[in-house]
Amino acid sequence: MSDCLFCAIVSGDIPGDVVARTDRVLAFRDIDPKAPTHILIIPIEHFEDLPAVAQADSSLAGEIFAVAAELAESEGIAETGHRLVANTGREGGQTVSHAHVHLLGGRSLSWPPG
Repeated sequence: MSDCLFCAIVSGDIPGDVVARTDRVLAFRDIDPKAPTHILIIPIEHFEDLPAVAQADSSLAGEIFAVAAELAESEGIAETGHRLVANTGREGGQTVSHAHVHLLGGRSLSWPPG
């Protein structure tokens, strides 16, 4: 999509701090991190949200989570704990309409946030 921020990062039109890339998934650091480790994991193909990915291609959804697990390990947060967040829709807190999962860690993450 021409007006999608994440599609522009995938294409290289907008720079991103890329930490992992497969044929179908891209991961990059969030520009406004909410934790010491804050990485966004997205499908390279544009999908509106994670439920749309799961409905269209459950193996792609699984690959997104597999990349998240690999990054948690490489970032040193797999053993201490981390959070995966997939906001869906405006009321769910999704601000970019391209499916993505947030990988957060590196500090204690209390719930509810606040």
